[in-house]
Amino acid sequence: MTEATLALAQAGDGEAFRELIDPHRRELHVHCYRILGSLQDAEDVLQEALLAAWRSIGRFDGRSLRAWLYRIATNRCLNFLRGESRRPQPAGLPDHGAAQSGPGRSDDPWWLEPFPGSPDDAVPGPEARYDARESIALSFIAGLQRLPPQQRAVLLLRDVLGFPASEAAGMLGTSQAAVNSALLRTRAALPRDQNPHEIPVPRSPGEAAIVDRFVNAFQRFDVQALIALLTDDARATMPPEPTEHRGPEPIARFLLETHVGQETKFLSTRANGQPALVLYLPDPNAPIWRASGLIVLGLRGNQVQSLTRFAGVSVLARFGFPRTLPRD
Repeated sequence: MTEATLALAQAGDGEAFRELIDPHRRELHVHCYRILGSLQDAEDVLQEALLAAWRSIGRFDGRSLRAWLYRIATNRCLNFLRGESRRPQPAGLPDHGAAQSGPGRSDDPWWLEPFPGSPDDAVPGPEARYDARESIALSFIAGLQRLPPQQRAVLLLRDVLGFPASEAAGMLGTSQAAVNSALLRTRAALPRDQNPHEIPVPRSPGEAAIVDRFVNAFQRFDVQALIALLTDDARATMPPEPTEHRGPEPIARFLLETHVGQETKFLSTRANGQPALVLYLPDPNAPIWRASGLIVLGLRGNQVQSLTRFAGVSVLARFGFPRTLPRD
């Protein structure tokens, strides 16, 4: 940020304002997504935050544009959550408290959506406790949604972005003591999901080998191979459905029984920094493949620890995949 560009923006120059904020836009989008868990909500709230920043740029004191933008974005997210303090259940979704046999009930938020790619643009400060991979993983995003909004914001500002307690307190309009107290409660409520050193290096041969084993076992309907690939505590969820499958055998049998006798086609991508697969199924009436959904894999060691399946083509549109593909 140069003083000349800032002066132009404060004088009402829209191009100068865009030049100021563009380097921060993506990381602010990720920040809103972490708080809200929904990619669409994050996009909407970010636009509101940037509009608010444009309207108040004349009052910016020139000290830290990044911190100023994070303050606006964080508070816009909190305002959104106050207005959505009890998100409505989608039509036809059973009550989470109802009795159910078979699969267990997931406590993941139904509005959880995947984030395309590996969004690790933000450079964390020296006080950050989470690395880039941990702080965008689907399990972490889902865990955040179970926390009160203020605690989410405190954890993200302090442990993910590494802002000092005094700066985080200023952003949230509270005291440093309140921030420290909230952080202690939040760390206790959201334990670390796993050791980051147990996660294969992204895009490494080891990671690719695990994904290949999963695809091969799935396409061969090999139950035993899938069971061997899954960790003992493996978990499969399908937002917005309120069900989950736990354990290697229930997950393997559910996956294969769902598609028994069907051909499948997988295309590789990444979501939330994790390996992901776009699933295509054959159209019975035309020589094409039709997009069915996205499967995000959480890996530990040389196994799969979690599978999160997102159904529907609307999710895939954000990842740049077509609805249909020609069959070879």
